[in-house]
Amino acid sequence: MSSGDEASDGRARLREIEDARRKVLDEGRPDAVARQHKHGKYSARERITKLCDEDSFHEYGSLVEPLRDTGFNKDLDAPADGIIIGSGLIDGRPAAVMSHDYTVLGGSTGRHGSYKANRAIIKSMDDGIPLVALLEGGGHRIQDGQDSRHFAAGSPVFQHFARNSGWVPQAMAMLGQGFAGPTNYAALADFVVMVRGQATMGMAGPALVKAGLGEDIDKETLGGAMMQTNRYGISDLAVDTEDEALAAVQRFLSYLPPNARQPLPIHPTDDPVGRAEEELLEIIPASPRKSYDVRRIIELISDKGSVFEKKPSYARNIVTSFARLNGRPVGFVANQARHLAGMLDVKACEKASHFIALCDAFGLPLVMLIDVPGFAIGSEAEKAGLGRRSGRLMFEMGQATVPRVTIVLRKGYGGGYYAMGGGTAFDNNATFAWPTAEICAMSVEGSVDVAYRRDYEQAEDPAARRQEIIDIFKNQLGARRAAEAFGIDEVIDPRQTRQVLCDTFDRSPPRRPDKHPPRLRSISPI
Repeated sequence: MSSGDEASDGRARLREIEDARRKVLDEGRPDAVARQHKHGKYSARERITKLCDEDSFHEYGSLVEPLRDTGFNKDLDAPADGIIIGSGLIDGRPAAVMSHDYTVLGGSTGRHGSYKANRAIIKSMDDGIPLVALLEGGGHRIQDGQDSRHFAAGSPVFQHFARNSGWVPQAMAMLGQGFAGPTNYAALADFVVMVRGQATMGMAGPALVKAGLGEDIDKETLGGAMMQTNRYGISDLAVDTEDEALAAVQRFLSYLPPNARQPLPIHPTDDPVGRAEEELLEIIPASPRKSYDVRRIIELISDKGSVFEKKPSYARNIVTSFARLNGRPVGFVANQARHLAGMLDVKACEKASHFIALCDAFGLPLVMLIDVPGFAIGSEAEKAGLGRRSGRLMFEMGQATVPRVTIVLRKGYGGGYYAMGGGTAFDNNATFAWPTAEICAMSVEGSVDVAYRRDYEQAEDPAARRQEIIDIFKNQLGARRAAEAFGIDEVIDPRQTRQVLCDTFDRSPPRRPDKHPPRLRSISPI
């Protein structure tokens, strides 16, 4: 064969490959793409295009075909086996991406598709880059899974996710039905966003629930975005559109390094470090029974426009927010007086614990804003397991080695004060208080009724004596007395909080000294 014939043969083979690839891309599947658009959804590849920087995505496995070895799947048509994987740039930084294609057998994961998903997760691990999963599908493909030859070995997908935990950021957008497998993925993610009225999660969909339990329930009631975000807390955020979901993933990643060994991404800012906000002097009400919005304090302290709240509608008695201080990403954990007076219950402890672990894994300094009346008490708190679950919050505080500053805004009461890092409870870089702080072991009224009931009941005027004792104690709770005994480092002017935080973190190493003994691993209370 002449060199000209060889070249011609090479071109023909390349055309054959290109023709085969074109058939599985969106341009070769207009009807499938149109079905997605009809329901207001993007195709799997359109989602990747919108997530990644222009022309930066490189796909792997576009020519993969489904498993075809039994009577039930020998004629399956499953382009790319229903999952798109590859790597791209998000805001100029590399990321591994996988996107389920709902138009291919309902987005179910076939045997070869499983290999592709594992490849994407391993690539993020090996390259030390974030993993983003765009999910819409029905878990394991029935046509493949109902055969022990293919299912008995299982898949190492969850092991890969677990190994990635704390090494690279793992973000997931639930963009349609996501019962079964995708829900298990989301449980291991660092950030999950869902689209209202479109996305669902849960251990099984309505059909399987009906078949297994006889329970009739629609998908929204079972696991819609509002349920999973507001009540169950598996999802961090619910948004109205896919564009908003993809933007949320991009913003989440912007606060984190590519992996735990890389430095924090510093964003240039023209917001002065010394900016003092007069509003901070008046934001804490004079009456301890009145509430305020701690999110406003976070906004006033942080670089303008930099606050991004995680789980804003779940466990609203505590706020967990990413923000920046002089361009540096930080994590705020703050009691929210507007809800349950900022009390710590099971949901609040779980929310704060996960956020602290996330910040610690990727090197974000922590700012703890305390206004806590204590832990929830009573039979309902015990039934919910608060005794053990509160331990998870203390556990994560004890594990964290990132710089940490605690500021007592108002109430610092009891065990809740310890759990939020008050005083020297957890080896802070600095502990401050505003002049409005009051710190004690428990509520004054409750303590008087427990310890001094006999005293005031025997008085000529029991009510007056009770109030007299209460007033004595209340005069002993203030920030100045805390500073006099060096229980805190300093009482600060609220207007100087931003300056103090920026200066403290500028003068602190990226990690505090590791004082843990030479163990192999710690054991979480839950």
